[in-house]
Amino acid sequence: MPKFFNIFSNKKEKKEELNITIDNRERNSLVISELIKLGFKIQFSQLPVADYIIKDTAIERKTISDFKSSIINKRIFSQLLEIKQYPKHFIILEGLESEDPYSGTIHENAFRGFLLSIALEYRVPIIFTLNEKDTAKYLYVLARKKENPNFSIRASKSQLSDKEQLQFILEGFPGIGPTTAKKLLTEYKTIKDLTNASKEDLEKLIGKKAEKLYDLINLKY
Repeated sequence: MPKFFNIFSNKKEKKEELNITIDNRERNSLVISELIKLGFKIQFSQLPVADYIIKDTAIERKTISDFKSSIINKRIFSQLLEIKQYPKHFIILEGLESEDPYSGTIHENAFRGFLLSIALEYRVPIIFTLNEKDTAKYLYVLARKKENPNFSIRASKSQLSDKEQLQFILEGFPGIGPTTAKKLLTEYKTIKDLTNASKEDLEKLIGKKAEKLYDLINLKY
């Protein structure tokens, strides 16, 4: 049974050092100053995966606008696969105080659908925060939880399984998300067989998305 952090206890706990490793690209984030106020000992590093590492947990932080951009340019798909190398992981979506997640370049139902896909298909939890201060407080509560002593994983951007690498390649094509990529790989098994498929066969399998995919596969450089 999972243990829950008791925030209501009156018992004085021994003050422990709060350690966090932060990716260099987060140096200018306002979250850093909030973490310092909370007493964190910060170590900056060039993390290959995630923005923050606390004990055995990897955290990817995104503002709502950055999250939407990563959906459009498909960067989020590789990040979801990479962060799962850690036994514990989640995404922080920051900015509810100032941004409406359901307005902008992505239709609100498409946005909801993508959140469901992350939770159900990729099995990566998502936490919404109001602002940088709220994000820091979540990290503070996490840091005070007990560490798993058996944690020993080294993450890197190259540690995708063979099947995940095939899926990652297909998701680089316009309009091809994880569901369509899996459908294509289930049908054709290899990239080679997929490239030999006729336009008509592709249309039967994935509909209108087939035209752009077929054109790119057969495009000369």
